[in-house]
Amino acid sequence: MRIRTLAVGLLAGGLALTTLTACGKEGTPTSPGSGDQSGTNAPAALSYPVAQGVDLQGSPVFAKMKSAGALTVGAKDDQPGLGLKDPTTGKFGGFDIEIAKLVSAGLGFDPEKITFRTVDSGAREQTIANGDVNYYVGTYSITDKRKALVSFAGPYFVAGQDLLVRKDDSSITGKDTLKGKKVCSVTGSTPIQKVRSENLTEPGNIVEFQKYSQCVEKLLSKDVDAVTTDDAILKGYAAQDPDNLKVVGQTFSTEKYGIGLNKDDKVLRDKVNEILQKALDDGTWDKIYAATLGKSGSPAKKPTLEKY
Repeated sequence: MRIRTLAVGLLAGGLALTTLTACGKEGTPTSPGSGDQSGTNAPAALSYPVAQGVDLQGSPVFAKMKSAGALTVGAKDDQPGLGLKDPTTGKFGGFDIEIAKLVSAGLGFDPEKITFRTVDSGAREQTIANGDVNYYVGTYSITDKRKALVSFAGPYFVAGQDLLVRKDDSSITGKDTLKGKKVCSVTGSTPIQKVRSENLTEPGNIVEFQKYSQCVEKLLSKDVDAVTTDDAILKGYAAQDPDNLKVVGQTFSTEKYGIGLNKDDKVLRDKVNEILQKALDDGTWDKIYAATLGKSGSPAKKPTLEKY
């Protein structure tokens, strides 16, 4: 069964792990809370008051936003519960998408006017540096290496690396059982770098694709033995196909998700951190989590911002 087919079926049935609450369609987003709210278990609509009179002197990226009158935000489109684009409707949904909308409103821009641009992991730094997106929200782990190229607000979420395997496979129980196994993840991602640097499997057994969904498809077709990335992402895929997939082992890393920003725009970074802190303090973060990633069954753990 192909993951895309699974996603469409779940979305259509109103049982999607990633809720369509406040989904935005690429190019022509919908308003927060405009997703399908049918069904007794549908979450309450999410909405974010648009700040008035925001003026960030000394922020070139903010000046560009003001000139355009709208935002372009980088995101992922294949991560259930976090950032998923429905191929039928073109709508985006998930925790990361809602965080992007929260930030937009805090900066004084109506989330309806966001254009979501899918950016694969290997292209994130260059896309931000080029100014092709105003900011990026898509399971983007904060690392010192990346800080040399971009800056980060956050973290807005903390995850840990884990493994997704086929339900009937008992030979893989954690990272120490990966030798001789084909392991797949996304090109340029922190998880695949860890597999390589720690020699968790042989170099010839490392498989890389541009999207996690491609890795999951290869797992289901038995072309690879495990998919590795953050546990929040993997639980989303396992929840879509519990008869065939499972998450195993204990997390073996700490992945701090940050909002990727222009490296030299400290004014904007400080403002985004202010927006995130307010959401953490006033319960908005909890509501976003409950309506999106919380559907995975993974408990919420609030992050602590690391301002610099």
